[in-house]
Amino acid sequence: MLERTLDWLNNKAISPTLPPQAKGIYDEEHYAKMLKYEKETGRFGLLTSTISFLVTFALLYSGFFGWFDGFIRYTFGSHPIYSGLLFFGILGLASDLLTTPLSIYGTFVIEAKYGFNKTTPKTYVLDKIKGWVLGGLIGGLLYAAIVWLYLQFGEQFWIFAWALIAGFSLIMNMFYASWILPLFNKLSPMEEGSLKDRITQYCAKINYPLTGLFVMDGSKRSTKANAFFSGLGKKKKIVLFDTLIEKLKEDEVEAVLAHEVGHYKKKHIQTSTVISILSTGVTLYIFSLLLGNEMISGALGTNQPSFHIAMVAFGFLFSPISLLTGLFGNILSRKNEFEADAYAKETSDSKALSEALKTLAVDSLSNLTPHKAYVFFYYSHPPLLERLRELGG
Repeated sequence: MLERTLDWLNNKAISPTLPPQAKGIYDEEHYAKMLKYEKETGRFGLLTSTISFLVTFALLYSGFFGWFDGFIRYTFGSHPIYSGLLFFGILGLASDLLTTPLSIYGTFVIEAKYGFNKTTPKTYVLDKIKGWVLGGLIGGLLYAAIVWLYLQFGEQFWIFAWALIAGFSLIMNMFYASWILPLFNKLSPMEEGSLKDRITQYCAKINYPLTGLFVMDGSKRSTKANAFFSGLGKKKKIVLFDTLIEKLKEDEVEAVLAHEVGHYKKKHIQTSTVISILSTGVTLYIFSLLLGNEMISGALGTNQPSFHIAMVAFGFLFSPISLLTGLFGNILSRKNEFEADAYAKETSDSKALSEALKTLAVDSLSNLTPHKAYVFFYYSHPPLLERLRELGG
């Protein structure tokens, strides 16, 4: 109900004609195209969320989870690790296959219609297979390790599981761009030239140790442009999409990079990592209190409590809390984006950053006038017009 209300408010907030504040950013043609894109993606989002809700409701009402748990136990045995791996592996694969037609339509019809999609069918299929393999290996190993800790330490397992997940998160933060990302995209050191010289001079000016500056072939999948900061310590990398370099002028690319460096200088990555680890600890502790509760397993249609059934039940029960944590996460993220913009304004060219943000907003057909309530709940970045006001552009 909340999602539908927010969607309705956001749609009502979009002006059918080019509003005064959007002039100089959008022209009439691009604004009309944005309206069509927003309308079509909104309808598609409503369709997908409705299907998801109906399927979830049907599974709960029919007692499917309890039946499927019994089927796994009867067919393959009740070992807590193996049965859980089969339970989640089969459900996860089935869920992904069932949602694939919607994903295909979104990618190859909607995104292609508006000129965004560059994904080929071959790339799409390979991405799916790689995702399944990585999800099975990493998710399976983590699940097996956590269940083993539960078998060894009982209700106190959450402490050791917390340490395990925290360590894994730190490793992923440090090595994601080196280990995982190259499986999907090609990262290349930025070529010598005027742009790299400009960036090198900027980094020297602000005393930033530029040890990893890479260009990613984002154009392999989409025309949309982006940049991000990855890693901790000596493993940090700044990654610029090739589409970003293609669409922006050199001073604008420098300003975008200055924004990313701002996240590092303001310690946003470290803060977010600490908050995530603390949140994981609280979540695991609450989960440990529900393990073995026969009422919860009974609600899912089985009288045999198990680790994986408890996880499914906890996922449903924890959703209101996760909504709140996501809300606070978005508030913090928007604050961090303003701070990174301010850093770029101080150390680079605020006008260049403003122009870059305008170009990227138009290129991605961004809604410039979202409803404040919708922004509050869903936006991890401030709306463009708010960022431009802060930058003075």
